[in-house]
Amino acid sequence: MQTSPIRRWRLSYIGDLLRSLVDRDMKLMYKRSALGIVWTLISPLLQLLVFVFVFQVIIKIDIPQYSSYVFTGLLVWNWFQNCLFQATGVIISSRALIRQPSFPTVILPVVIVTTGLIHFALALPVLVIFLLIDGVKLTPLVLLLPLLQLIQFALTVTASYFLAAFNVTFRDTQHTLGVLLQFLFYLTPVFYQLDNIPKQYWYVYGLNPMVHIVTAYRQILVWGVQPDWLALMTITGTILILLPIGYRVFKRQSLRFVEEI
Repeated sequence: MQTSPIRRWRLSYIGDLLRSLVDRDMKLMYKRSALGIVWTLISPLLQLLVFVFVFQVIIKIDIPQYSSYVFTGLLVWNWFQNCLFQATGVIISSRALIRQPSFPTVILPVVIVTTGLIHFALALPVLVIFLLIDGVKLTPLVLLLPLLQLIQFALTVTASYFLAAFNVTFRDTQHTLGVLLQFLFYLTPVFYQLDNIPKQYWYVYGLNPMVHIVTAYRQILVWGVQPDWLALMTITGTILILLPIGYRVFKRQSLRFVEEI
């Protein structure tokens, strides 16, 4: 079935708009900044220093290549956390765009997550340096990274649609999310191993998709083994169900965005 000219024009328009908005966000983020893109690495690097000092000097945790282990988890988690928090408030912070007739509001959460993906990709070379310093040998499995990024991208967009829609009506959503994300951070093995968790609590961790995604990145980058395909397929199946629902919820709520903001 051939795509109609109107549909092709619409897809081209959405693509151009996405590129323009991502470019705008990148420029605004580092406007008049002396360090520019380096700021995206400062936070995870400082967090890494704290974790290394606490868990390698004061309270020693026996995890091989600990710096690479933690830095991988931090980069993956920060992409998820920062995008989710920003996307939740994107409608409120984009009043000028929302009030423009026929503006496709559904693109705004995608812009936030795409910008986060770019920052994550720019940080990957630094992560590779950490891996090489720690003596990690990269394997051909690193070619699976785009697949993991796609799964994480879709997961974050799915959650963003729900949260952004709710936050317009319930303004406490973003504040509550900050607390929940902090709680979820400690339920994700960023600076510790799942082996440290009593087995009777593993089912709780199994419900957290970021546990499996963070672990999959480490399996590919740090350990050079196949990721847990069953867990990744389960997450993908859940996304395929929830993403259309989140999109429709957001689309329905968008009819009231101008009134609410």
